Amino acid sequence: MVIVLMGVSGCGKTTVGRLLASRLGWPFHDGDDYHPPSNVEKMSRREPLTDADRQPWLERLAGMIRDWVEQRHNAILACSALSERSRQTLGVDQPQVRLVYLKGSYELIRQRLLERKEHFMPPDLLDSQFATLQEPRDAIVVDIAPAAEQIAATIEARLGR
Repeated sequence: MVIVLMGVSGCGKTTVGRLLASRLGWPFHDGDDYHPPSNVEKMSRREPLTDADRQPWLERLAGMIRDWVEQRHNAILACSALSERSRQTLGVDQPQVRLVYLKGSYELIRQRLLERKEHFMPPDLLDSQFATLQEPRDAIVVDIAPAAEQIAATIEARLGR
């Protein structure tokens, strides 16, 4: 099974993903690590990414998901996957892929972004993230207000693990 943790920047995809991976004994992959340098530079300049910017990145992640599914490897991938189009590109509609939406209020996420250090995604781009966000129809939806450990436990339980 491949679990894709999605949501806007600052919702806890990496923190929760690492905790969930530890709980399940699965590898964790942060989608941000696979952005081309041009995307990172653009976001660092406080410029939102366009669909054209995201497409090669999403295709790379989709290839990774395909490989894991074909090889029957369990994996957890953190990826914003904000639009329906991006989720289609990733292939989250496959039976072996579970989409988990980490959902929180704008105010909570903005506060977390303001407290975060050493990340290329500035809080200024949160508005563009929420503007791009199309909430998924077929996902496990988890509230991000509790502590990260509790969120990971909730996801594990909702997956039937």
